[in-house]
Amino acid sequence: MRRFLLLVHRVPVDGEFTLNDLAGSGGRMDEVASVVGAAFVVSNALRRDTSLTLLLLQDPTRARRIRMEGARLKFLNPDERSTAALLKNALVRTWTRPEVEMETTPGIFVGPSGSLEEELRAFAALPGTCWATEEGSPLRASPLGPTGEAGIVLSDPWDPSVEERAVLERLGLPKIALGPRSLRASQCVVVLQNEMDLREAASSSSSP
Repeated sequence: MRRFLLLVHRVPVDGEFTLNDLAGSGGRMDEVASVVGAAFVVSNALRRDTSLTLLLLQDPTRARRIRMEGARLKFLNPDERSTAALLKNALVRTWTRPEVEMETTPGIFVGPSGSLEEELRAFAALPGTCWATEEGSPLRASPLGPTGEAGIVLSDPWDPSVEERAVLERLGLPKIALGPRSLRASQCVVVLQNEMDLREAASSSSSP
């Protein structure tokens, strides 16, 4: 399984934003939607071996978690606007029952988030988890599994806060860097998926 966790800092946790202003009132929901597309969408299909967790941190007292499971996912299209609409609908539909996790459409689960440390610790408990940061070791020398088993923590257009960085440092996650240039989170996901595709293909071709 390929797992991604995105720290989302400014998307309104109640879903109250307009689809006509994803970068403004949406708190850069345009980039979040791009990450979703990069994680799941391939030519004429969806990746079924991928999961994506969005931690919405705009209101720390009401932080929320959106979990997307490729094995069940439906109704996901390549464009940012329709993806943002899916996520907005998920947030709005569950706002009156924020204490329980609900599946709003197939493969999209919305529920309350635990503390930042609880969420990151649970994600990092599975093997192969790394933190994508410019301070890391080169991707090609990273500990990503040869069959594409991995978990990657990334951040949206805003860098992790001091608190978030402190938690990630405490967890001791291996740090990986994706290249010499700063990349958007969605571009990072494309690079990571491609690297895991290549490793998986190489592993299959070398098997007896």
